[in-house]
Amino acid sequence: MTADVSKPIRLALVGIGKIARSQHLPAIDRVGRLDLTAMVSTGAVDDDVRFETLSDLVASGLAIDAVSFATPPVGRFELAVEALAAGWHVMLEKPPTATVSELEELRRVAGEKGRTVFAAWHSHEAAGVGAARQWLADRRILGGEVFWHENVRDFHPGQEWIFAPGGLGVFDPAINALSILTEILPCSLFVEEASLVFPANRHAPIRSRGAFATSQAEARIAFDLDFESAGEAQWDIAIRTDRGVLELRNGGADLYIEGVKQAVARTSEYEALYERFVGLVERGESDVDGRPLQLVADIFLTGGRETCEPFAF
Repeated sequence: MTADVSKPIRLALVGIGKIARSQHLPAIDRVGRLDLTAMVSTGAVDDDVRFETLSDLVASGLAIDAVSFATPPVGRFELAVEALAAGWHVMLEKPPTATVSELEELRRVAGEKGRTVFAAWHSHEAAGVGAARQWLADRRILGGEVFWHENVRDFHPGQEWIFAPGGLGVFDPAINALSILTEILPCSLFVEEASLVFPANRHAPIRSRGAFATSQAEARIAFDLDFESAGEAQWDIAIRTDRGVLELRNGGADLYIEGVKQAVARTSEYEALYERFVGLVERGESDVDGRPLQLVADIFLTGGRETCEPFAF
């Protein structure tokens, strides 16, 4: 079902935490077709139109066209189903759901209801990613490395949910790297080997290392992920090909070819995501890319488990 492009899309934002305040709200404000009509949050929000639960918003009868979810992934599936049942389009912060099967069910329900569902991988919109995809498109992949290190205390201070069951631990940030890999590589990825390091008092890993095999013979992509890294955060990907080496640094913002930094247009990742969401709604389409989440699931399924010292914020 296509939207009337002459009218603004009345949007509700669900989950007003750190990422919503720093990324979602400024981006929504800059996208002209969006009208932030309501917010759903159990915490204080500087707005007159606030609801404690999504059910409260549904029951209010307030006219809403779409909902963007910035809540933790566990429990988001039920909320998204409720939104689709209300006839609303749905956008999902990464990771889109806690499980792959939940994401596939949302794809099915959205199709049945004639509504848009958008699994929004913000790293797809990093400045160097599109150009990297084009450069790699006609090259043979020989191998590569992913180095994704940051400190959870800096980026998610006190957020206990991230180490709870379904919180993904180190894969909450590292799934950004996987979303870039699946977006830029002209081949499929499969988990070849993996290790997962769990703090003794937590349910999600704080480190992981391993490698992906690819559908291009003998090409192997190694990964080194750390959620308790000292020093500056480092989010880098290097891909070796038959015609040179490509690097994406700073989470995909900077592109290097053979060590030379390339000129790329700077972008606001979340603004680009909301512009894409508007386009999907207008065209009556969905975009549900489950590949990054599937790779995380495969790592959990096949990886060896190690235990390290307890973790505390």
